[in-house]
Amino acid sequence: MDTLITAGRVVAGPHSHVLADGAVLVRDGVIADTGPRREVESRAPAGVPRHDHPDGTLLPGLVDAHVHLALDAGPDPVTALCGADDATVAKGIAERALGLLSTGVTTVRDLGDRNGLVTEFRDAVGAGRLPGPRVLAAGTPLTAPGGHCWFLGGEVSGEDAVRALVRRNVERGADLVKVMATGGGITKGGPPIWAPQFTAGELRAVVEEAARAGLPVAAHAHGTEGIVAAVAAGVSTIEHCTWVDRDGFRLLDDVVDEIAARDIRVCPAASPDWRGFAERCGAERAAEMFGGIRRMRERGVRLLTGTDAGVSRAVFDDFVSSLEFFAHLGCTPAEIVDLATCETAEAIGLRGVTGRLLPGLRADLLVVGGDPLTDLQALRRVRLVMADGRAHTPGGA
Repeated sequence: MDTLITAGRVVAGPHSHVLADGAVLVRDGVIADTGPRREVESRAPAGVPRHDHPDGTLLPGLVDAHVHLALDAGPDPVTALCGADDATVAKGIAERALGLLSTGVTTVRDLGDRNGLVTEFRDAVGAGRLPGPRVLAAGTPLTAPGGHCWFLGGEVSGEDAVRALVRRNVERGADLVKVMATGGGITKGGPPIWAPQFTAGELRAVVEEAARAGLPVAAHAHGTEGIVAAVAAGVSTIEHCTWVDRDGFRLLDDVVDEIAARDIRVCPAASPDWRGFAERCGAERAAEMFGGIRRMRERGVRLLTGTDAGVSRAVFDDFVSSLEFFAHLGCTPAEIVDLATCETAEAIGLRGVTGRLLPGLRADLLVVGGDPLTDLQALRRVRLVMADGRAHTPGGA
């Protein structure tokens, strides 16, 4: 089935590729044609169903590279998860994914699952049984005994156990591997966020075993020691990367330069509530933490968009507030749109799949009122979302 979408502005790829009065023709879930409206209309079948937005902007669907669909973003998401059966969690996963889709997010990377529930949801979306964004699922994250997110079932110790869990995730259909290189904030009684959880050999084993299956590795790493070890092991992305040390912050410029040189991407996983976080942890400490992300960007490290949705206050329906963090770092609206579409899609291995409005790519697209290349708030005015060629009107599904 064909669908024609027209708009006053079409952002086909990076923000420099903008068509005035443009159109996209979708056929069987794939972009079949992109170009000036009159030209695409002339090549489209007669009587094709269409969506016309002469005062709007048509752009690629947004990409959230760090979510936790199994968590509910409430005051105590871990207790809520541990107290819920799988049927309840699965229902919540579907509802939260719909919240992401309604804000224009058409691709997510889920970085921590329980019992394969997110993988099952991914497959249901892919088969068209449920609405939702495309999901890249990490499955069960690797953690140390009693370590960060131990409640997801991924406690391992020693290289043999590490390799075995990676293989199990691969067998269960994981799209990537997640390893908790340091402690984290939501695990009560777990190690502090600066503390490393694995030896250098164990982290190398994670990367080697994942590479055998052709999978990237995302490393949760707040602490400086864990970041250094993750870089040495050759992970694909570092999540958070806040450079927290036992007594404060310790950013190492030589390691930052190595991250940039190896093209290891960094996802700050800025919550939509990042301003509230700054107030709670103190202005001085927040400025130092955020300054480290800014410094990495200035030294050539490439960033990813991600919300950490699912942890407390990191809601699933306010992606734009998370994107405003990058404006705080000094990015322009046009740079942020690129970051949230083509750049993050490429970084998570989907360059030839999504992130641009080019023929042959998946029909993941978004129509908003106004011009997000000059005003990021235009992304809040969602009119139409299409994921894998399936149209979704916010509030309608």
